[in-house]
Amino acid sequence: MTLIHGGQLHQVAAQYKIPVNNWLDLSTGIAPLSYAIPDIPLALWQQLPQKNADLLAAAQGYYQCSQPLLVTNGSQSIIKALPLLWAQKNSQVIGKLASRVYVPERGYKEHGQAWQDAGHLLCFYQDELPEITELTPYCVLVVINPNNPTGKLFSRETLQAYQQAIARLHGLLVIDEAFMDVIEKPNSMGGLVTHSHTLVLRSFGKFFGLAGIRLGFLIANDEWRKVFSNYLGPWQVNGPAQFIAQVALLDTDWQAEQKQTLSTLKATQVALLQRCWGDDLIATMHGCNLFITVTFHVENVDLKQGKSHFIAQQLYHLLCLQGVYVRLADENDTLRFGIALTKDLPKLEQALLNAKNQLVALTNLSSA
Repeated sequence: MTLIHGGQLHQVAAQYKIPVNNWLDLSTGIAPLSYAIPDIPLALWQQLPQKNADLLAAAQGYYQCSQPLLVTNGSQSIIKALPLLWAQKNSQVIGKLASRVYVPERGYKEHGQAWQDAGHLLCFYQDELPEITELTPYCVLVVINPNNPTGKLFSRETLQAYQQAIARLHGLLVIDEAFMDVIEKPNSMGGLVTHSHTLVLRSFGKFFGLAGIRLGFLIANDEWRKVFSNYLGPWQVNGPAQFIAQVALLDTDWQAEQKQTLSTLKATQVALLQRCWGDDLIATMHGCNLFITVTFHVENVDLKQGKSHFIAQQLYHLLCLQGVYVRLADENDTLRFGIALTKDLPKLEQALLNAKNQLVALTNLSSA
């Protein structure tokens, strides 16, 4: 099954018959400000990708881990390959279908899809992790920290307790830290990967605003790095992308400025959403400094035409009609907004006000 993701601007633009250049795309959790591309040595364009020791050293410093990392073609390649490799690793003990895999019901759906496609048994948890006493031998626990789209963040102390329990059960703790860069309090588990029972995924493109170069890192022990390296094969990440990441990971001044800018932009956008849609529409706003997820007081409303739709679905459609593209949750009950630049706020504000007014006209929702 093909999952729906944000970032499908060309498809949405064609659907609504609005030119791509006329859209405000807030459908992803990618920073709206990108790291400036440095001058790239010509040889990196001419040669096959080489193992870049300087990049690995820069990544170790940035992610504060002592062990080497595996450079990957984004986190997706690891997510897709892991269920098969886990089954192969434990085939003599548990068999392919025996792993119980705990995944968040709301979260990046590619995790659950990959495990399900490989024949594993999915067990969904809500906002809180499953009880440690419920975990079974050779189980897998997938934690997205902070979660996308809910923004739920588990403390390092909490995850360490699960890490120890899962190690005793010969299981696997998979922590996706794609949005960890913008969390103020040090919370990463990257420095605590000391055995084969924990894997940490880090995304480069989201915080640095360069998702198009497709680069990420796997923090794992020697055994897992070798397994993934052999499975994925050579030349996973092109040389220019590695060079850009190497420079960016060392640029601490830019990183500090980016964090402050994103924090300011997010706070401004939260205030704008509250001002335009108010408490009569908005129930909660969660997320991090790379996205804002809005939930609504009323899930269903009766249209004058006699149909029933979700508030979020209606608002998504009404925003798209104005060339504002946000992420409608798979459950159709929330909207996730990427962070807008200051120059784009007037368009967003007008679209939000128009969408609310049109929703009131279509439904029995009170305008009060």
